[in-house]
Amino acid sequence: MGIMGKFFFSGSVDAKLDDKNRFVLPQQMRYGLIEDAVLEFSIGLGLGGCLAIYRKSDIDKIVEKFQAKQHLGKFQKFFTLFFSTLHQTTCDKVGRVIIPGVLKKAVGMNEEIVIAGVLNKIELWPKEKYAADLSALLGGKDPEFNLARLTEDAFALLDEEEGEDESE
Repeated sequence: MGIMGKFFFSGSVDAKLDDKNRFVLPQQMRYGLIEDAVLEFSIGLGLGGCLAIYRKSDIDKIVEKFQAKQHLGKFQKFFTLFFSTLHQTTCDKVGRVIIPGVLKKAVGMNEEIVIAGVLNKIELWPKEKYAADLSALLGGKDPEFNLARLTEDAFALLDEEEGEDESE
């Protein structure tokens, strides 16, 4: 695992897509995607209406685990949608990344985006969606977005024993 095993993505920055659907990935985040001296990663659908950038090694682990379950019918639609929209890519010399049109359309992304570091991945959000979710979370009006409860539940995960069942 080494040093990279301790690395995690965090922080957020606003960015704009150019006319070729490119944005500049912040340098610190690019460094976090380098493995074995190579900058390669995948962009795919994320949770909650975003796109996600995954490290090559994380995609390799996902593929390995999913291949063992590919015969299960209940996952077929998910596997088709996830892998058919997963694009392996890199940055150009100035750090620009192209968002494939199918992914941009899938999450309703316009020119303005938010690039958010989230543990082992980087999320790309339509700016309006990110702002609305952040406002709902901080405003506390939506029961699904109660910051105090979510914070308490998330930190309770730290006290769970390894291998403990997460369903209650």
